[in-house]
Amino acid sequence: MSEFVYGGDYNPEQWPESVWAEDVRLMREAHVNRVTVGVFSWSSLEPEEGRYDFGWLDRVMDLMHTNGIGVVLATPTASPPPWFTFAHPEALPVTADGVRLVHGSRDTYNPAAPAYRDAARRIAGALAERYGRHPALRMWHVHNEYGTVSYGPETDRAFRLWLAERYGTVAALNSTWNSAFWSQSYATFEHILAPQATQYLPNPAHLLDFKRFSADTLRDALREQVAVIRELSPGVPVTTNFMLPSWNHYDQWDFAAEIDEVSIDHYPSARDIEGETHVAFGADVARSFNQGRPWVLMEQATSLIYDYAAARLFAKDPGRLERNTLQYLARGATGSLFFQWRSPRVGAEFFHSPMVPHAGEDTRVFREIVALGHTLTSLAEIAEPPADGRRVNDARVAIVWDSIAWWAAETRALPSDDLAFLPAVRAVHRALWWQGVSCDVVRLDQDLSGYDLVLVPNKIAASDAEAETLRAFVTAGGHAAVWFFSGTTDENLSVRPGGFSGAFAPLAGIRVEEHHPLAAGETVQLSDGSLADAWAEDLQVTGAEVLATFTHAPLAGGPAITRNRLGAGTVHYLATRLDAAALGDHIGRILAEAGVTPEHPQAGDGVEIVRRYAGTRSYLFVFNHGESPRTVDLNGYDLLTDAQLSGDIELAPAASIVLREDALPDAPHHP
Repeated sequence: MSEFVYGGDYNPEQWPESVWAEDVRLMREAHVNRVTVGVFSWSSLEPEEGRYDFGWLDRVMDLMHTNGIGVVLATPTASPPPWFTFAHPEALPVTADGVRLVHGSRDTYNPAAPAYRDAARRIAGALAERYGRHPALRMWHVHNEYGTVSYGPETDRAFRLWLAERYGTVAALNSTWNSAFWSQSYATFEHILAPQATQYLPNPAHLLDFKRFSADTLRDALREQVAVIRELSPGVPVTTNFMLPSWNHYDQWDFAAEIDEVSIDHYPSARDIEGETHVAFGADVARSFNQGRPWVLMEQATSLIYDYAAARLFAKDPGRLERNTLQYLARGATGSLFFQWRSPRVGAEFFHSPMVPHAGEDTRVFREIVALGHTLTSLAEIAEPPADGRRVNDARVAIVWDSIAWWAAETRALPSDDLAFLPAVRAVHRALWWQGVSCDVVRLDQDLSGYDLVLVPNKIAASDAEAETLRAFVTAGGHAAVWFFSGTTDENLSVRPGGFSGAFAPLAGIRVEEHHPLAAGETVQLSDGSLADAWAEDLQVTGAEVLATFTHAPLAGGPAITRNRLGAGTVHYLATRLDAAALGDHIGRILAEAGVTPEHPQAGDGVEIVRRYAGTRSYLFVFNHGESPRTVDLNGYDLLTDAQLSGDIELAPAASIVLREDALPDAPHHP
C-alpha cells in the first residue's frame, strides 16, 4: 500500500519512558507513520567505549512496530560522547586558527582522524547487526548533516597522502599551484600543511585542493558506514541528510552516488513569498541530486521561520505548514519529516520548532500537524510509484550546479566579493519560478540532451571538458546563457590567457578584456532600460549580436548583453548583474527563444503549478502564493476538497489545489 511518509526526529532517550506512551497516542492521532531515532544518541547507546546499552532502543523499536510506525534508524556519529574526546584528543576538530575545540556541542570530531573513523564504523556496525532486520526498520540515516571541516596534525597527514595520490610528484603539485609565487615551492609533500591562518593571502589553488580533500574525506567517512550497514542490513535503503542550501563542504553529486535516496534538511528564512520560492528551489535541487529517484524531506520546521540575519525565530502563518509541504510533494518528495517531535525542556535547541510544542497538544501547531497528517493520508494515491518511472514532469531547463564553482567563488583575492555562487543560482532559479517554469540542476559532465536551455551563472572555474560539453549541447541545437566571469579560470584556478571568461568566450562570440567591478550600492542602466549592479565588463564581440549596451562611462556604448548563434543553437552572455526585474525580463526572452513555456499557461507571477505522476495518472499541484485571487483553468478532481473542477476556477490567496487530471497529458517534446 502506497503512503507518504510523515513524522520526524524522535528522541525518546531524552524523556522518561512514562512519556513514550503519550507520544505514541499523539503520533497515531496525527497519522504519523515514520520516526527518525538515534541521531544524537551515541552517549546513550555506548556510555563507555565498547560497552553498549541497547535496552532502551530495543523497547522503542518494538513500541513503534506494535503501533504501526516505521523507524528511520540513524547512526549517531555527528556527536561523539565525552568519553571519546578524552580517550582520543587527537580526533577533536581544530580550527584554521589552530584552536582545538572540545566537546560541549555537536560535530566535535575530525573526520580525517583514524580514531574517529574507527569508532564511527564500530557503532554503525553494532546498530546494523542488532537492528538490521528489525520489522520496524524502514531506512538507515547515516550521520547527520555532514559538514565538519578540521585542521591540525591528523588532517595534515591525511591531506599529504591525498595530494600525493592526486599529483604523483611534488613537482606536478608545484606547477599546478604555481608555488614559485611568493617563494612557496615545496621540496617534499611533508612540508605541506592544510591552509591554516597565515600572514596574508593564501594560495587559491592550495585552498581549492583542501576543499576537494575535505569533501573527499567526508564522502569516504559516509562510504565506510554505508558499506558496514549494507553488509549487515541488506535491502534496507540508506540515506544521509544534506543541509541545504547554505552548506557546501562536500560534493552533493558524489554523496548521492553513495546512498539510495537523497534526503534534505530545508529551512527557508523568508516570511513573505520569497519563502515559497526557496521551498521550490530546495525541492528542485534535491530531486536533481537524486537524478529522478525518490528523495526524502528529512527535516523542515513546523511552526517557525529561522531568520538568522535578523536573529529571530518568527512564527509561521497558519496554513503555511501544509502549503509548503504540498510544494515539496509536488516536486517529488516522498513525504514530510520534521525536526523534531518534541522540543527538549532544556538543551541547545529547546526553542526549535516541534510537532508537539511545549504548550502541548491543545495548540494551533499540533492541530495543524494533525490536519496535515489527515491531508497526506487522503493523498496516498499520489505516493504510488509512477508507471513510467518519472515522478515529476521532465524539466526543459537546467541550471549548472557545481561545488568547484562554489568553492572557487570563496577565493579571497577575486576582483569583487559579489561573485558568490549560491546567490547567483538562487536569483536565476527565482526568475524561472516567477515565469512558472520548473528546472533541474546539473553538472557539465552530465548528459544535457534532454534540455532545451542550460543556464551557467557564476561558474568561475571550468575545465576544457566542461566547455566542450556546453559547446556540443549548443551546436546540436540547445540554448545556453552564461554569466559574467564564468570560465575565467581552469579547474585549478589558473587564469586562462587571452581574455577573461575564456572557457566560454569563444562559444559566446565575445572577448572580455577588462573587469569593472562596481562599488557597493552603485547601479548602472543599460540601453534597454535594464538596471544592474555589482559588475561590468569591457567586452568586445567576435561574432555575437549586441542586445544591450552599457550607458555609463567608461564603458558607455560597450556590449552588456549579447547573443551568438553557434551551430544549430544559441549562446547568450550577460556581462553584468541584472536586478530582479531586468533578470526576469531577460530570462523570459531567453525562454521564449528556446521555445520553453510554463507547465500551465496560467502559471507564474506567484501562481505555482507543477505536474506530478503516480501510477498511470497525473496530478496538478496548484498554489496561489499571491495576495489577490487568481483564476486558473482546471479540469479534474480536487483531492483536497473532494470536488470535480472544470473551467475557470478562482483560487484565493494562500489556497492550494491538488488535482487528479481527467486525462494523462502528452509527454513533453524535446527537439
